[in-house]
Parts: sequence; C-alpha cells; structure tokens
Amino acid sequence: SRRVGAPARENFPPMRHRIPLLSLDNAMNAEELQAFHLRVRRWLATDEELAFCCEPKFDGLAVELVYQDGILVRGGTRGDGFTGEEVTRNLQTIPSIPLRLHIPNPPPLLEARGEVIMSRGAFEQLNRERSRQGEGLFANPRNAAAGSLRQLDSRITARRALEFYAYGVSEPLALGVDSQYAVLEYLSALGFKINPDRQLCTDFHQVSAFIEHMQSRREELPYEIDGVVIKLDRVNLQERLGVKARAPRWVVAYKFPPTQATTQLRDIMIQVGRTGVLTPVAVLEPVVVGGARVSRATLHNEDEIRRKDLRVGDTVIVQRAGDVIPEVVAPVLSRRNGSEGVFSMPEICPVCGSPAVREGVVRRCINMSCPSIVKEGIFHFASKEAMNIDGLGRRTIDRMVENALVKNVADLYGLHLDDLMRLEGFAELSATNLLEAIAISRNATLARFVFALGIPHVGSVAARALAEHAGSLASLMESTQEDLLSVAGIGPQIAASIVEFFANTQNRKVIEELLAYGVRLEAPQITDDKTAPLAGKRLCFTGKLATWGRNQARALVETLGAQVVDSVSSGLDYLVVGSDPGSKLDKARSLGVPVLTEDEFQQLIRAPRP
Repeated sequence: SRRVGAPARENFPPMRHRIPLLSLDNAMNAEELQAFHLRVRRWLATDEELAFCCEPKFDGLAVELVYQDGILVRGGTRGDGFTGEEVTRNLQTIPSIPLRLHIPNPPPLLEARGEVIMSRGAFEQLNRERSRQGEGLFANPRNAAAGSLRQLDSRITARRALEFYAYGVSEPLALGVDSQYAVLEYLSALGFKINPDRQLCTDFHQVSAFIEHMQSRREELPYEIDGVVIKLDRVNLQERLGVKARAPRWVVAYKFPPTQATTQLRDIMIQVGRTGVLTPVAVLEPVVVGGARVSRATLHNEDEIRRKDLRVGDTVIVQRAGDVIPEVVAPVLSRRNGSEGVFSMPEICPVCGSPAVREGVVRRCINMSCPSIVKEGIFHFASKEAMNIDGLGRRTIDRMVENALVKNVADLYGLHLDDLMRLEGFAELSATNLLEAIAISRNATLARFVFALGIPHVGSVAARALAEHAGSLASLMESTQEDLLSVAGIGPQIAASIVEFFANTQNRKVIEELLAYGVRLEAPQITDDKTAPLAGKRLCFTGKLATWGRNQARALVETLGAQVVDSVSSGLDYLVVGSDPGSKLDKARSLGVPVLTEDEFQQLIRAPRP
C-alpha cells in the first residue's frame, strides 16, 4: 500500500546531503580522457597500471536514499550537490527502491546514491496516454523522469513507470567495502538494481574499448545513456586524490558526441523577441535526435543562414548541441535537386506589419507595441532573475495579451480576480495564487527591477552594477552617457542603450505606472571589502566550466570582491578559460591579458592575500 502515493503537499523541504553529492568533470573526446588518466597517475605518483570501474552514464535524475537500521527514512534530489529537495514520499512509490534492505543485519546508516530513470518503452507509453488526454508531451525520458519525481502529489509519481539504479554510497570504507566494483556488488546484495553493463577495467586500453562498446550499443539499450562514467576502483586511492570544489578528482564522465540525424528543412519561420529582433527558426520534418523529437531549431540570423547556405527544402544534418539544444549543422548538398528556395529576411514585422530595420546582423521591429514584443517583455519581466512572478508562464501571458487584459508590464499590477477568471485554464484558486505572486513581486531590489525592464544589452550583472552606482531609480533615469561610462563594465553601446531607453516617453510612463501601483524598490547594499580575495579585479569567463555553471561562477567572483565582464579589453585582470574557448582567448593573448585555466582559477581564489 505504500507504493500508491499520498495526497498532494504544498512544497518540497530541503534535503541537505551529509556528504556532498558532487557533479562530475566531463571528458568530451579521447584527448581529454587521456589527460584525466595522466592526471590521476601523476597525482598518485605511480607508473603502475590502475584499475577503473566503468558504468554507462544514465540520462536521468541523481538522488540520494538514506537508510537507518535498514529502513528507508529519507530521500532527495542532488540539487546543487550540497542541498537538494526531499522527495521521500515520491521515491517510496518506485518499485525498484527497497523500503527495507534485504539483509538480516543492516548497517546503522547507509546513504545510497543513484539515478532515477524512465525507460524508452515507459516514456513512449506515457506520451501516448498524455496525447489521448490532450496533455502536453514530454520531450525525452529524462524530462519525464524529473517531472514525475517532482510531483507534489505522490499518487501521480506512483502511476509513472520510474526505475532506480544505484551506483554508489557516501562512505564505502565505513561499510567495509574497499573498491567501486565491490560497492556495486554490495548494493546488489542489499536489494538495489545496478547496471548489468558495468565492467572492471584493469588497464586504460580496456576503458577505451568499453567506451566504444557502449557507444555502439547506445541506441539498442532499453534506457537512455549519454556517456560512460570512469571511476578509479580502489577507495583508498580515491580518498588520496580527494575532491575539488564541485567534483571528485578520481572520476570522469566521458560524454558521447552529439547524436546527429538528417531530415528536411520544410520552412523558415520568424520569431519576434522582446527587443524586437526577428529571429529565423528552422521548421523541420520531425526527427528523433539523441532520444528527443526535434521539429524546430534556431538559425540565429540571416548571415548565419547564408554562411551555411541553407535553403528551404534542403535535406539537412541536425544535432543536439551538448545533447540538449537542437541545431542545424549543414545542408546535404548531394541531395539538392534544384527545387530548394533561397531564404530572405522580411523587411516588415510578420506580427504587426511595421518596418523591420537592419541593425548589424539582425533586423528589428520598430513598433514597441507589437504583440510579440509585449509578450516577450512581460515574460522577461516575470522571470526568476527579474521580478520572479511565480506561475506567470508563456501561455498565460499570451492569453492576457490576446484578451487585452495587459498592454504592458504595469498592467499586471492592475489585474483583478474577475479578469483572470475570464481566461481559459483559470479557476478561483489558480487565479488567486497568481495575484498573490504578482503582489509579492511589488517588493524588489533596484537591481532586479532594472534587469526586469528589459533594457537592450543590460543583463543581470550590468543591472547590479548600475544599481550600486546610481543608488536609486530616479538617479539612474537622469544619468548621462558620460555618467554611465564611469561604471565598471558599462561601455558605449550599453550606456547609449540606457540613455535611449529612459529618454523614451512611453518607457517612462510605464515606470511611473509601476510605481503608482505600489512597486517598491530596495536600495542596493554597497560593500567595499578591500580584503576580499579578488577585491577590485575584473574577470571574464570563456568556454564551458566543469566546476560551475556560468551564473554560479559570476556569483562566486562577485562575493570575492571582483567584477565579471562580458568582453575582453586591456583593462581586464584575468580571462578564465574553460573547454572550447572562443575568440576571447585569442584577443586576451594579443592584449597580454593573464589567462587562467579553471584549476589555476581555483588556486587563485583560495590563495591568501598578502
């Protein structure tokens, strides 16, 4: 009876991991994999062959299960590695998770780590059922598993065919287990499912062979994988290597190359963004790429289409960049028959019919009352980094604009219960909840508000710098271009954009309406800690960071007293380089700007100040 779930709860409490459940460094090719191997041997100061335990990398959701005296008492998601969401009731509904360990004398404490997944077959069946019921479809099994596990009503989770595969424990030696391969055998004996395709490799040639074997079998497996996890087998050697800020040094995830497919480019449609930019989007004959059904892909701008020589009707190669974002790689020229059409960007906005003016590589609708600009502007205004209006999604915004309930962001604060009740999909409870979320957003920091306004070229970091510089909205609105250029990180383009935005009478009117509706702005708390590790420094990041996401890196650097900028100039103190760096690296070298690898950056922020 405990597998059927329980009534809905209001939210998920935090789940703090006693021992961090860290993410993994990635190896994207054979060279990076070999570099990992050499690092491990160098750090261990050995020329002997090392054993590695290899397992397919599930494309699911990492969780931790806590057992006390053999009883499952708590379980939650990985989150940021230190704190996740406790979803115990939902995890208890998964049949492959033992509620009681299958041994007579269980350990007093066991923290099992693993992955919640949905098989390909279960995913297809779920989408068929949702289609029959007129519900939205999940994009792939990973999304379906994550969405199913995070249901507030665990009875819904119980109806989804989720599976759990264990791959580790928090403290192997405390359980008397001295190798990763033995950990898997131990978990199996306790009643957990473990991946049958694991392999203990006694030298690194076997590791490479195992990767090739799993990559060749990738599409025939009943579940989705996106690579192979390679772990140093001996636990005592793992402990000697230790961990970095966000990942252990003794394990790497080898990521398979993006899966590609060919399909037809049926059309190129135009989307209009919140700043009026017209973006061409490829309309594709639906095709499964890397386990996800792809029917749309951004083409960025007209110059990009010309560079790739894409034509409507072409057979094209499609891939999911990083196994996530669909992109059109190139046309298959041998398939052309002469019937393909050359694409030209429209000179008028396809939504409102206003002129679309060429600005650099893009075209922009000049009508700021264009419905698409209004919708995208409201969506940006309500986003998490901006005013954080929970529950205000694209569908709701579309209905509000189409029913003339809102013409700009200020109109959100004039909505009443009766207004929302007129919209499709709203009942009294959902309408009340949205109105409460809008009311809560009336209290915001100046930085959030400036970002929410959607000033072209002003991101969240620039908004924070502007708020700290000006101190108040009134002061910022009266700032001259010369004033703004004195703000670190604000260049001529951003400064001109800010002055132009606040000179617009319509923008000023919307701001006045927002303040009249009771939006209150908290002045920034400016700190000047000269002892911070990076006090007064200017940093820029390029490439993909293995340890942090880009927003996490920005936040970390700012707490250490530095400023993160988006471009390389002679005034930059450091360029931090991840994998696949772009042109910023070449420019930094030409200007003599110090370049730091990610490891060197970690050493810098830990170094004591003189």
